[in-house]
Amino acid sequence: MFKKDKPVETDTLISTKSVATADKTLIGEQISIEGAIKGKGDLVIEGSVKGSIEVEAHHLTIGTKGKVESEIRAANVTISGKLVGNVNAEGKVNITKDADFSGEIKAKSISVEDGAHLKAAIELTQESAKKYASVSRLEEKTASEPGKGTVTPAGEISKRK
Repeated sequence: MFKKDKPVETDTLISTKSVATADKTLIGEQISIEGAIKGKGDLVIEGSVKGSIEVEAHHLTIGTKGKVESEIRAANVTISGKLVGNVNAEGKVNITKDADFSGEIKAKSISVEDGAHLKAAIELTQESAKKYASVSRLEEKTASEPGKGTVTPAGEISKRK
């Protein structure tokens, strides 16, 4: 009548879940912080924060109840609450439908859901500056002719003697 399925490995499930939340810090609704926050781990803000936030190699999430006035540096940022300030992300910035954002964003990519309130200056950065530096060096060599001078990356011509 009852089929016996494979046993569930609860040890694996528990350890996986605890590892996933071990590197995440939550600032709860009832918490208010004024000052700089710097850390190595994912950060979720549901409370109030006023000051700079640096979690450069990690993910910052401003929850639906979060209220933040800050200069932010993070790998990736998700905004669902209220944020006034500037975001500098190495990767992606996600702005959800519940977000109220005012400030500047500098990131590789950005997504904005319908319904979000957004008043921002946005600068999307490119993959690698190294790739373009080697191209400009190549242009310097090909742009110069003997006796005519060399074109610098700024567009100036330096005369050869």
